[in-house]
Amino acid sequence: MKLSITKKQKSFIDSVAFETLFGGAAGGGKSYGQLIDAFLYALKYSKSKQIIFRRTFPDLEKSLIRVSLELYPKEIANYNSSKHIWTFQNGSIIDFGYIDSEKDVYQYQSAEYDVIRFDELTHFTEYMYTYMISRCRGANNYPKMMKSSTNPGGVGHSWVKTRFIDIGEPNVIHNCKLGENSTETSTRIFIPSLVTDNKFMLDYDPDYINRLDNLPEKERKALKYGDWDIYDGMFFPEFKRSLHVVKPFEIPKHWNRYIAMDYGLDMFAVIFIAIDTKGKAYVYNEIYKSGLIVSEARQTLKSIMRNNEYKDIFAPPDLWSKNRDTGKSTAELFAEGKIYLTKASNNRIAGWLNVKEWLKVRKVRHEQTGELIEDTDLKIFSNCINLIRCLPQLQHDEKNPNDVATEPHELTHITDALRYFCVSRTAPSKEIINKDEVFNFEIERPRNYDWGEEIVVV
Repeated sequence: MKLSITKKQKSFIDSVAFETLFGGAAGGGKSYGQLIDAFLYALKYSKSKQIIFRRTFPDLEKSLIRVSLELYPKEIANYNSSKHIWTFQNGSIIDFGYIDSEKDVYQYQSAEYDVIRFDELTHFTEYMYTYMISRCRGANNYPKMMKSSTNPGGVGHSWVKTRFIDIGEPNVIHNCKLGENSTETSTRIFIPSLVTDNKFMLDYDPDYINRLDNLPEKERKALKYGDWDIYDGMFFPEFKRSLHVVKPFEIPKHWNRYIAMDYGLDMFAVIFIAIDTKGKAYVYNEIYKSGLIVSEARQTLKSIMRNNEYKDIFAPPDLWSKNRDTGKSTAELFAEGKIYLTKASNNRIAGWLNVKEWLKVRKVRHEQTGELIEDTDLKIFSNCINLIRCLPQLQHDEKNPNDVATEPHELTHITDALRYFCVSRTAPSKEIINKDEVFNFEIERPRNYDWGEEIVVV
């Protein structure tokens, strides 16, 4: 029997993480990858038990069951249509099941499965998924796995994004807590797949991409590009994870470096930014810790700063307010540790407009090929998981659509730090001609826009 699969489907099949999420866009070969993976596992591990879930049984019949009947050879396995079970000659089984409401999970409370599979995971609630984790068990040494596939959107979009997308770089296994209140950890990975990764779909139905292009913008972003950062009322629709998030690289020594911070006992949020010779900014590191008094926050910051030089450390004006008990401001306490802060503007409207300017996607010519490509002035290293997580979740304030909503408050700390950087004047790095000669000038970046003020560079 010959099976043809894509590279992304092979990555899904080869995954050794306990929890794997595959897909992110329509036409990426998710369901087919699930069926092939389940088939190969059943053949490899005799008497193994697997189950594949959809939200309703009609969904299963119209998709997975129908495809499995065409795909699985009858010489190897037999399908019982009344029990919805594939039984293999080596004793392995693949069940098809549904969880339409949260109470439906209890019909599986005594079940044991080596692999539990969710097709279209965002159609399920978090409770449905986490309850079934407890059913992933068995008295054998076979690999125990939760393997899911999905597109963005749906009732479970937010929790799936938090569990699999916001944890860090895709295609990399991360160690994560099983649940918010759990002390146990599990391995987790997200393997993205677009329609362009599925050559079989493109060969069979080349007009499929054109049909995706005719969808409304939100649906097109989700289904064509696998964009997880889609929210009604999101303040920064400019943000594109595929464009703004980049793999970390070593920052050149001659690049100008800046720090922007927001301090409070509830959260000490700091971002580290480097600017290249063309004025493009890279957020390359972050601090995100709660419960730190000023001396602890100061020491944490110093441990990251090390021997690098920074042009400015931007902070909000309230850090210069005197403490009633000590008579000293937070800025003074940082200065006692030789960390000297620069007061940033706290004009929220102007600040968020400047963030939008930095995030703005524009067409530029590729330096080598000359073709038009999309680019932006702000890039974020993939290790800055909290900034990447919080930025696209910011909503418009209901009373003032030009401002960001202050709730959920947890989202505002590190994004405020970004605002302090974006509203401040910064400079591109000096262009190095050779190691002995450097331009002796700096050009201030005209980013400090305010209401009623327009700066035009001719």
